[in-house]
Amino acid sequence: MNAQTSLISTLRVSWKEDLLASIVVFLVALPLSMGIAIASGIPMEKAASVGLITAIIGGIVVGPLSGSPLQVSGPAAGLAVMVAMFIQEHGFETLGLIVLLGGLIQLAAGLFRLGQVFRAVSPALIQGMLAGIGVLIFASQFHVMVDDVPPGTGKEFGGLINLWSLPLAVWKGISETVHRPAALIGVLTIATVMLWTAFAPKRLRLLPAPLIGVVVATACAAFLELDLKYVPVPDQLLDAVTWPTLAGLGRLTEGAIWLAGLSLAFVGSAESLLTATAVDSMQRHAPRTKYDRELAAQGAGNILCGLLGVLPITGVIVRSSANVLAGARTRLSAILHGVWMLVFIALLPAVLSLIPVAALAAVLVYTGIKLTKLQFARILWGEDRAEAGIYAATLGTVVMVDLLTGVAVGIGLALARLLYSFSHLEIQVEEEQASGVTHIHLKGAATFMRLPQLAAVLEKLRPDAQVHVHFDELTFIDHACLDLLVNWEQQHQAGGGELVIDWENLHGIFQRHAWGSGSSPRKD
Repeated sequence: MNAQTSLISTLRVSWKEDLLASIVVFLVALPLSMGIAIASGIPMEKAASVGLITAIIGGIVVGPLSGSPLQVSGPAAGLAVMVAMFIQEHGFETLGLIVLLGGLIQLAAGLFRLGQVFRAVSPALIQGMLAGIGVLIFASQFHVMVDDVPPGTGKEFGGLINLWSLPLAVWKGISETVHRPAALIGVLTIATVMLWTAFAPKRLRLLPAPLIGVVVATACAAFLELDLKYVPVPDQLLDAVTWPTLAGLGRLTEGAIWLAGLSLAFVGSAESLLTATAVDSMQRHAPRTKYDRELAAQGAGNILCGLLGVLPITGVIVRSSANVLAGARTRLSAILHGVWMLVFIALLPAVLSLIPVAALAAVLVYTGIKLTKLQFARILWGEDRAEAGIYAATLGTVVMVDLLTGVAVGIGLALARLLYSFSHLEIQVEEEQASGVTHIHLKGAATFMRLPQLAAVLEKLRPDAQVHVHFDELTFIDHACLDLLVNWEQQHQAGGGELVIDWENLHGIFQRHAWGSGSSPRKD
């Protein structure tokens, strides 16, 4: 009761801020939802409606359930390539079943409190995956931007084919009459987005650049009566829905369908929870994310998306950051953005048919470039070369092979790096001539796997040496290595030597052990 009273009182105070933020998020989500549906390989006659229905579910269904009050869910560019791959391999009719399975996995994971597990993913892997997706979206949507079909669609190494044929798309946009109007609209859209981002007046800066780009392009195409492709809109909204069938449910016996659902759940969950973490870092007034609840909410939303045969949803950083920057205070803003989407598609569907496909593709071209985040790669290279290698390998494999293989390669390399970190130990021995003290510096992880290495170093020391072991660069030490040091200390004392262990520099790796018998190393 107290929680409900607190929520009501908060809404009374903040409803104006949430209302304004919801309108901003709606304007951000409107062009992106349609563009992402096109990039995901949804049949063109259904794409716009499918994208908007997905956004409605992300707002009205996931919004009230979300564990991250200010996060906004909907169709995401980060899943577009994966969805396109599923449609190519299994058919559009099976997409709903895959999304349904992914949602059930997410819901179960949330109920079993596995939210933190999905966060335990290397940032280099996630950013490498998103950068690869950005390259693929850029390469495919550049062809759509000139009213052409991406030549790599449905082909092996399709991403590379799309990249390789970019000069041909440029040539078509310049020289061929049938493609030139779309190319001009695409260039106009991107130029408008960039100019608005850089020079928009402060009072109007809340209006999203992609929306301004699409509005300018639509107005220009209508004024000039250009002959190009426009967004097709079904007569009825429900015509875009693909209901489950018995034949479709029969494919549950196929392992490939379950693998697709599991992959979707993994990637979508990681992206959602990392976005939620980013949203937490951007604001201080809303409660922190409850990750298990957020995961379950994403699952519930994707179950409904699967039943309707639309796109999967995930937490989207572009919409979420716009929500925070617009001053949202509660989850009401995310819910209302879905309401405005529903009102728009119910009352003004004819407006969608005025939008050139090239304009939406241009927004995705710009989004693809932004997803690559090359500045992240530069920072990573300066801080951690191994993580930079994971980033580059994931990006390259996603582009050259496919998304799932790229993620698998990234996970494999991250696990190999982890195994190396927990099995690698550097031992440096320095002897002070004046004092006769021998310093042993341990760097890395002292585990049982490196016990022989540590024992060999200790055995080479003089029997009467005064030995000082430093742990300031040690990341981990297990009981086996501690036991070795304690036993060796006893033997070394018997020979007239001394062992000093620098306990204070363990940085919480382990607390001082109380040994049942025998002498213990003295604290320095």
